[in-house]
Amino acid sequence: MTPATGAVDLIKASGLGVTLGGRRILSDIDLSLSAGEIVTLIGPNGAGKTTLVRTLLGLESPTVGRMMRKEGLRIGYMPQRVAVDPILPLNVARFLRLGARRRGAVRAAGERLGLVGLLDSPIQGLSGGEMQRVLLARALLRDPELLVLDEPAQGVDVGLQSGFYTLIREIRDELGCGVLMVSHDLHLVMAATDRVVCLNGHICCTGLPEAVSRDPAYQRLFGVADTRGLAVYAHVHDHTHGAVSGESDEGGHRHA
Repeated sequence: MTPATGAVDLIKASGLGVTLGGRRILSDIDLSLSAGEIVTLIGPNGAGKTTLVRTLLGLESPTVGRMMRKEGLRIGYMPQRVAVDPILPLNVARFLRLGARRRGAVRAAGERLGLVGLLDSPIQGLSGGEMQRVLLARALLRDPELLVLDEPAQGVDVGLQSGFYTLIREIRDELGCGVLMVSHDLHLVMAATDRVVCLNGHICCTGLPEAVSRDPAYQRLFGVADTRGLAVYAHVHDHTHGAVSGESDEGGHRHA
C-alpha cells in the first residue's frame, strides 16, 4: 500500500532548522509523510534523528522554517524502551489500559499482536521481544493516523526481526495509517519501508529502497563493507558535495 495521488500530508516540514543550547542540530529539513506511507529515518549517532522526531511531534519548536501537522492528528508513539519501577505491581493488561481509548481495545490489541497469554504477566518480567510487542500494542490503542516507531525491533531476536517489520507493514495496510520509523537496522528496515530519509544534521539523501548498497556516499557514511543481501534504495542528493577529499559539509557528513 502506498499513498494515493493527491493524498493529504499528515506532517510536513519546510526549511526546518533547530538550534539547541546555541548549537545547530538540524538545518534545511524538507520532509512530508502521507497516510499509507512508511518512511524510515536513518543516520549515524548524533545526526539529529531524535530532535527531528521530537520536532515533528511538536515536542520541540523549530528555530526556523515551518512545521505542519494535520488538524486533530492522532499519533501513536512507540519509544525505544520504557523504564518501569521493579516494585510496581503492574501487569501487561493494566499497562495497556493506561493508553486505551475504548473498552475492549486492550483485548483486541493483545490478540492482534499475540499477547493474550501475557496479559496477566508482570510487565517487568517480559523479554525484549515481548516488551516491544507490548509497546507497539500500546501505540495502536490510540487508533493512530500516524504511527511513530523509535527503533521498533530493539531487543527483538535477530531471527524474529524480519517478521516484526512484516507485522508493521500489515498494520499499515489494515489501518491505512502513515508510519515513521527511526532505525539503524538497515539490513531489515530497508525492505520494510516505502521511502528512506538519510539524516546527518540535514537530509543527505532520500529515496526508494533500491541501489543504496552500490552508493559510495552511503557506504562512507555508515561504513558498510559487506552489503550482500542488503535491501537498497535510490540515493538522491539535495545538496552540493565538496570537491576536496575529506571535506565536510554543514551537517558533518564527510565525503571522499
